[in-house]
Amino acid sequence: MKLKKKSVLVVGFARSGLTAANFLLKRGARVTITDLHNKNTLKEHISQLVGPVQLSLGGHRLEDFLNTDLIVLSPGVSLSRPELQAASQHNIAILSEVELAYRFVNGTVIGVTGSNGKTTTTSLIGELLKNSGKQSMVAGNIGFPLIQWAETQYGSGAPPTTVVVELSSFQLETIEKFRCHIAALLNLTPDHQDRYQKFEDYIRAKERIFLNQTSGDHAILNADNPHTLEIAERCKSSVLLFSRKRSLEKGVFVQKGIIRIRSKGKNHDLMPIQNIRLIGNHNLENVLAATAVGLVAGLTPKTMAKTFENFRGVEHRLELIAELNSVSFYNDSKATNIDSASRALQALTVPLVVIMGGLDKGADFGKLRPFMADKVKLLILIGSATNKIHKALSGTVKTIAVSDMIEAVQQAHQATVPGDAVLLSPGCASFDMFKNFEHRGRIFKQAVQALENS
Repeated sequence: MKLKKKSVLVVGFARSGLTAANFLLKRGARVTITDLHNKNTLKEHISQLVGPVQLSLGGHRLEDFLNTDLIVLSPGVSLSRPELQAASQHNIAILSEVELAYRFVNGTVIGVTGSNGKTTTTSLIGELLKNSGKQSMVAGNIGFPLIQWAETQYGSGAPPTTVVVELSSFQLETIEKFRCHIAALLNLTPDHQDRYQKFEDYIRAKERIFLNQTSGDHAILNADNPHTLEIAERCKSSVLLFSRKRSLEKGVFVQKGIIRIRSKGKNHDLMPIQNIRLIGNHNLENVLAATAVGLVAGLTPKTMAKTFENFRGVEHRLELIAELNSVSFYNDSKATNIDSASRALQALTVPLVVIMGGLDKGADFGKLRPFMADKVKLLILIGSATNKIHKALSGTVKTIAVSDMIEAVQQAHQATVPGDAVLLSPGCASFDMFKNFEHRGRIFKQAVQALENS
């Protein structure tokens, strides 16, 4: 892809936008950056630019979108914006950051998407490849933009690498040539209802992970989810299913407490599920998906079993961070939707004090009632969704509202007795109070650390 002297508009100047801008500058593009935030708010990112750019900040201007050769879109920016609609009508190419990066990728791409479990599964696959001695890299929505990997690899003469990419529906909306040699769709439940008018629109965005696959590629799907199972029938690639609930004629499944692999007419016992270090049925499904990916990637069962026995989890995903006076504290800040929060509630079997809330994404919090009843002693609410959550769960669980995370942790500690657990599982986006879910998780951990020190 030729970028020299091309006029490129980077829309959204978050982490991936900064990396994309620098990538473009180094290849001789004329870059304009547009963002809703002002120069003062973005001064830290601006200071990291490697060349001169035109800044168009504090709002989006239609002329920027129409007077450019190419638009590179950050994941958080919706295609429904009128400026992007106008650019599309003028046949101006709109690429996501991962699509731009893909044009410069040298190696095999393994893509992972789904409503929940993406980060843990992506990390698991990365560990499997590393422990198998394969040259690999984990990138994408997991925190290390794919364009950043392309920047370090392109033109370096490095050998082909297997890149494991966590992909959101936002990133998949604008792919064109992006192709996964192995693509895993973990599950589909309603999410981002503030962005998608219909659940079907969200499903279609996720399904695009298989868009450019051929018969020589592989699709990994969840046999227990009706939406993913339906997609399996439309895939052009070779399909391999995984299931936690039933045996399969071909695939990876659990039977009598054992993970079993059935492929090419042969059965293999991988390991007892009790040997998996991660807790919860949702994490068992992540392990099954990673096993299926490892199988088609040619990894040995022995290496996979050893990896699963030693993998301790990912930061901000049901992460055990402290035990104070026999009370466990779990950081599940990555639970940005109610389905993810419900999985955490189901995974923990002890009495709970739960911290929840943030920026609402159009969710029906009433769906959490069955997982709260008789288990949650107190629900502590923070953020802009406080009133909505309180109304939805009133009568099921006692709720209190607090002003910040420090107060939430203090109130949670006061409400516990030995044997209880405190769980941060917000069920909401973080942007009303924090930079991102990682920032929210770090503040929670700092508050717990301060409690421990006192």
